[in-house]
Amino acid sequence: MADSRNVDAEDFAAINTPGYKPAAGKSVDEYRQLDAGDESLARWKASLGLDAATTTTVDTSQPKFTVLSLELTSPTLPEGRAIKLDLTTQSQRESYKDNPIQVKEGAPYKAIISYKVNHSIVTGVRYVQVTTRALIKDKVEAMLGSYSADPNPRTSEVVSDDFPSGMIARGVYKVKSKVIDLDNTVWLDFEWQLKIAKDW
Repeated sequence: MADSRNVDAEDFAAINTPGYKPAAGKSVDEYRQLDAGDESLARWKASLGLDAATTTTVDTSQPKFTVLSLELTSPTLPEGRAIKLDLTTQSQRESYKDNPIQVKEGAPYKAIISYKVNHSIVTGVRYVQVTTRALIKDKVEAMLGSYSADPNPRTSEVVSDDFPSGMIARGVYKVKSKVIDLDNTVWLDFEWQLKIAKDW
């Protein structure tokens, strides 16, 4: 297994195609007018909400893309208990770095990320998570997709797994999470901790 100290840029590097260079950015209107007669391109643009009939009021004072929260859900969570990390401010993100979130060993769980595109278009957005403890390193990567501006938040399931179990597995794990797009723009970069215990 890899040494946990080797969590570096390589863990979060984009999977690039040799020779690929991202094209210069275009505005939403430029994308709408692009190859208007191409039916397959028209379907792709419609999937992004860029068909000619769609008009969206956007707030350009905000970042193009905002990550709102990360939630851990499990059918074994006690009734009324929720584990939801507010990621909207730097101070909130910093607060999770040294305050482990206790979870139950062996419990099935899902991690769900909530985000919003405030203006323009984002392409190839992905979530990357690296979890480490002692000599253990585990990496998870999930594609969120490509989207145009939408006032309504979107959610994506980024992890579906069981927490480790057993005496050796119990303890505190460091987690580093990033959200990155195709142009290697980092929209989220924060550290948090999980504590595997006998119960929630």
